[in-house]
Amino acid sequence: MSVAAAFKSLKSSAVFSWKPTGKLQKTVANCIERTGQGLHSGDISTVRILPEAARAGRYFIFRSNVIRASLDNVVRDTPLCTALSKDGYIVRTVEHLLSALEACGVDNCRIEIGGSNDCDRSVEVPIFDGSAREWVEAINQSGLKVAVDLLAAIPYPKVCITYGIDYPQAPAIGCQWFSSSMFNESIYSSSIGPSRTFCIYEEVEHMRNLGLIKGGSAETAIVCSMNKGWMNPPLRYDNEPCRHKVLDLIGDFSLLAQEGSQGLLVAHIVAYKGGHSLHAEFVRRLVGNDAVSEELTA
Repeated sequence: MSVAAAFKSLKSSAVFSWKPTGKLQKTVANCIERTGQGLHSGDISTVRILPEAARAGRYFIFRSNVIRASLDNVVRDTPLCTALSKDGYIVRTVEHLLSALEACGVDNCRIEIGGSNDCDRSVEVPIFDGSAREWVEAINQSGLKVAVDLLAAIPYPKVCITYGIDYPQAPAIGCQWFSSSMFNESIYSSSIGPSRTFCIYEEVEHMRNLGLIKGGSAETAIVCSMNKGWMNPPLRYDNEPCRHKVLDLIGDFSLLAQEGSQGLLVAHIVAYKGGHSLHAEFVRRLVGNDAVSEELTA
């Protein structure tokens, strides 16, 4: 029996389970930064571990490329270490760091890694003393917090929207909130509609490699650098990124519209660290709820 067949057999067995535990997902409470030497390359690299939202998982950022810590990205035939690769970029010797994250309960995090040579397409996680102790101590020092994303609709006599975002990797954005105690065309036109889409400068190259934002420019979005702040100020509002998330939410909720009715719920809609996928999933669940479906089609 091949290894793949054996694994498939084990995964389908009642003895083993990959089902969700039911526990709240967690992330690091604070940024972790460590610098050290790679075992095989001998090169110095710096690793920064940042909080992430629920369902984001664990992933590396190397040269603006996202490399998820998943089986799909494991490099074959690396007997002396575990390496992850995506689009020609490789992060080597990830096993001790990932072991500590898994065992310490860090379900979601962003792992930024950089080496001493800006031209290299591979980088190695520091080896430290050859164990996971350095990472365990760093995680314990940081502490954990619940990895939050939230979207709820609370019964209310009129449409009301409260939205929060948090981008610790880009301090110029940081944590922002926007709330409107009522919603109408005038409020949308003056406070929400003009807010522009935004992006993180260091992630632009990766998105273009994926075939996205080909028409993007400083004229079509506001761009924020993790280290340098806003690249094309001024903003139209102090919390323009958060307001744009509200704009997106309204567009996604419009998909609830039936036969000319409005899509927005007459409710207090509360969202935190959401996005298109969370909005869409929420809408799907509403449509799947018999009571809501009857109200929508009434």
